[in-house]
Amino acid sequence: MSPTSPKAFPVSWDQFHRDARALAWRLAAAGPFEAIVCITRGGLVPAAIVARELDVRLIESVCIASYHDYKSQGELMVLKDIAPSIKALGDGSGKGVLVVDDLTDTGKTAKMVRDMLPNAHFATVYAKPAGRPVVDTFVTEVSQDTWIYFPWDMGLAYQAPIREGSAG
Repeated sequence: MSPTSPKAFPVSWDQFHRDARALAWRLAAAGPFEAIVCITRGGLVPAAIVARELDVRLIESVCIASYHDYKSQGELMVLKDIAPSIKALGDGSGKGVLVVDDLTDTGKTAKMVRDMLPNAHFATVYAKPAGRPVVDTFVTEVSQDTWIYFPWDMGLAYQAPIREGSAG
């Protein structure tokens, strides 16, 4: 789904913080976790919030590019792999590792990371139906044809009323 979709879901910083804390609440019973791996870039902010709330100090990132033009998902590219010390946790399966991202859309990125850490616990703040089976925990499901506008992607601007946007 592209940012020109009529189904827009703008998320403010306050809302995202509340949703990331809600994710931490759900994850509290699933732990304890030895480490968090955030999928960059979207997973950086929720991973920081979850790490604070769950008191996890060992934080790693995996850098995978999929949205090369901010509009459509392309070929996945691993830009930075997970550190071997994190991959070694749980007898090399990722048991005890929490993987955090902002959104699972198609599930392709999560599947790639799942191959790296097959027994890790996967959590996202938002999930779309196609990506939902790949994650273990999420907070809010949105339709596949909804474009989520994250607070770090937005500036302050006028938003047309929903009725105006659909009449066309």
